[in-house]
Amino acid sequence: MDALENDYPSVLLAVHAPPCLSLYQQTHRHHPENQQDSIRFRNLVKGIETSLRQKYATRDTRPLLAPFHALANNREFWNHTFDGLAVLATSDIFKVYRLQRPVAELGVVADSFHIKPLIRILQSADRYQILGLTRRNVRLFEGNRDAVDEIDLAPEVPRTIDDALARDPDDPERRNRVYGSALPGATTSHGTDVKEEGLASDTERFFRTVDRAVLEQHSRPTGMPLLLAALPEHHHLFRAVSRNPFLAGEAIDTNPDALSLDALRERAWQLMQPHYLRRLGGLIERFGSAKSNSMGDEDLARIAAAAAAGRVATVLIEADREIPGHFDPVTGTIELDKLDNPEIDDLLDDIGVHVLKTGGEVVIVPAERMPTQTGIAAIYRY
Repeated sequence: MDALENDYPSVLLAVHAPPCLSLYQQTHRHHPENQQDSIRFRNLVKGIETSLRQKYATRDTRPLLAPFHALANNREFWNHTFDGLAVLATSDIFKVYRLQRPVAELGVVADSFHIKPLIRILQSADRYQILGLTRRNVRLFEGNRDAVDEIDLAPEVPRTIDDALARDPDDPERRNRVYGSALPGATTSHGTDVKEEGLASDTERFFRTVDRAVLEQHSRPTGMPLLLAALPEHHHLFRAVSRNPFLAGEAIDTNPDALSLDALRERAWQLMQPHYLRRLGGLIERFGSAKSNSMGDEDLARIAAAAAAGRVATVLIEADREIPGHFDPVTGTIELDKLDNPEIDDLLDDIGVHVLKTGGEVVIVPAERMPTQTGIAAIYRY
C-alpha cells in the first residue's frame, strides 16, 4: 500500500501530464458496514469514466481505468480498509492511500490532482507515530486523536533482533558466540553471567539499529512525534542509545502486543494531546504577534497575493472549511465561484498547495481553535 509521506512532495505536488484522475470515498473498517464500499467505488469509477469520455473523446481510456477495475475486484483490499480511501492516477501513476479519516465522495478528471483532502491529513497537527518495542521484535503504528493503525515498516528497518544483528557490521563474530553450557571446570553461574552479558549486548545493538533506521526511514520523512511503547525495563536502554530528535519524553510503559488498537490510541492520545494543544497555542500566539506587527493577515485576497509572491511562511487553514473560487498562482488574484462548477476548486486548498510549493508551512486547525473568522490566517516571511 502506498504511503502519503513517501509520495510528498514528489507525487502530490509535482506536475503530471493530464488527464489526472482523483477519487475519494469514505470506507469502513468492519463488516457489515464495509459491504457497500466496493459498490460505491465502482459507481465513482463510472463517473470518472464518463468525464474521461467527455473531455478526451479521441483517447483510449481503457489503460487508465484498468487499475481501478482491478482494485474494485480485489476482495482482500476491501476487507482491510480504514476510514477513507484516496486514489490518484495518470497514464503512468496509480497510487492508493488508506486514510485514517473519512473523506467526502468525489471523482475528478482534471489537469492536476485534487489533493486538498490529502494535504489536510498530512498537515493536521494531531498526528503521531508509536514505536512498539520488545527485546525480540519491533512494530510501528501511526495515529491521530481518532484512530491508530499498524503501518508497514520500511525495508531498511529490522523486524526482529536476529534481523538486526545479521545487518550489524560492528559484530562480525556474533555468529560464533555460544550462550550454552559453561566450559568444563567453569561454574554454572559464570556461564549464566556470560549468557546474560551477551543478551544485553545484543539487545543494545538491536535497539541502536532500530533507532537509526526508524529515524531515517520514518521520523525524518514524516516529522511526526514518536512515542515509545515498551516494557519499563527497556525504556532506559532505548533512550540511552537513541539519537532520534522526534522521540517524545513521555512513553507508554507496557508491551504494545498486550494492548488493543483502541487501548493503544487512548493511551497515546492522553500523552499527545498536551503537545498538540501547545503546538496550536504557539502557532496562534505567533499569528497574533505577527498580525500586530503587520506581518500577519487574515484577509483572503491579501494572503493570496502574498502567497503568489512567496511571502507566506506559515498559513493556518480551518479544517472542513471551503471557499469556492479560482486562485492565479502567478498574479495572486482570486475569483469567487461555486463548487458545483466542475472547473472550480477550493481557494483554501489552492493557496495552501502553493504555499507548500514555495517552501512554506501549512497547518490545518479545527474550527473551534481557528484564530480568525475567514478560514485562513497567514504569517509572512517579510
